[in-house]
Amino acid sequence: MKVKKYIAATMPEAMKRIRGELGDEAVILHSKEVKTGGVFGLFAKKQLEVVAAVDPGPTRVRKETRIRPAASPSPSPAARTKPAEQERLLKEMNQLKAMIGELATKEKTIISENHEYPQPFQAIEDQLKKQGVSKPIRLQLLKHVLKEWYEQPEAERPGQDIEKELVRYLEQELADVPFGGFSFSKKMINIVGPTGVGKTTTIAKLAAHLLLKKQKKIALITTDTYRIAAIEQIKTYAKILNIPLEVAYSIDDFSRAVAQFEQYDYILVDSAGRNFRNPLYIEELAKVIDFEQQAETFLVLSLTAKYEDMNEIIRQFSLLEIEKVILTKQDETASLGALLNIPLEHGKGIAYITNGQNVPDDIMEATVPYVIRAVLEVDEHE
Repeated sequence: MKVKKYIAATMPEAMKRIRGELGDEAVILHSKEVKTGGVFGLFAKKQLEVVAAVDPGPTRVRKETRIRPAASPSPSPAARTKPAEQERLLKEMNQLKAMIGELATKEKTIISENHEYPQPFQAIEDQLKKQGVSKPIRLQLLKHVLKEWYEQPEAERPGQDIEKELVRYLEQELADVPFGGFSFSKKMINIVGPTGVGKTTTIAKLAAHLLLKKQKKIALITTDTYRIAAIEQIKTYAKILNIPLEVAYSIDDFSRAVAQFEQYDYILVDSAGRNFRNPLYIEELAKVIDFEQQAETFLVLSLTAKYEDMNEIIRQFSLLEIEKVILTKQDETASLGALLNIPLEHGKGIAYITNGQNVPDDIMEATVPYVIRAVLEVDEHE
């Protein structure tokens, strides 16, 4: 495939140059108006930028976009191709041309709801959509792999390499987003989030993880005084793990508990789960938890929630300085798109993922390779 860009005053002029250099089998991939010349943006001249391509191979057929000369040419080898094969090639090339043209124009709607990619790109789109990866991210990923594929010589376009390129691109895009557990740079660790996401169970898992696997001296503070059951639950966990617990009903209680646990390595703070749609919730948190302390704050979200709700939760909690998110209930859903949506759309890294009720086993530190494998459902060694 030979691709070339032309600058011309009019489309007829551009087509004349394309026909003269690339021949009658050339196709126009896309065109747009550009400004050339001038000084410091002044007196620039409007012209057309036209990108055309031609494939010297014998089976490239393009009826709709073929540049026809004034006289009828003799039949080319492609024109003598069997009708069924010719129809297949024409359909494939029309699909590719439409996508490449759309990729070059940001102002246009790139992909309609009913758009279909040629295989194996459609398989990737189907997988990402099934997992709940947001449409803008799906578009970004498909644009990249399609562009990489199309720019390669035709002999170097094996379908099995597309998935590898997608993995490589995701690793690159996620490289600057912080993944993994606590940084241990601050003494206090605040765990916040809406009701029903499993914060209390998660904080018990984290306490056990730090106590048993990291050999740290841990204390607990809970501000979840709205639910008696929550207090009793975390008291049970504290007793089993043999770690101290204080209940804070006010900012003064909180300050006294922090002073009491001064000799401990880390203090985990469990907050009350409330309706995230109420902005007063965040203000109430600040009345009980001193966010001015040297602390890291982690937002707990459930993977069973709709991503639209996750977006709203993240927006509400943006009033706090959220370090990373903790995602729970992976074992209760087959839709893991949030593992990509949150880092790529919000720039928030994932600290831990929980996948069951067992304390302390059902929790893991999140990593980029794990997230990619989970969403794409690829083997670790692929």
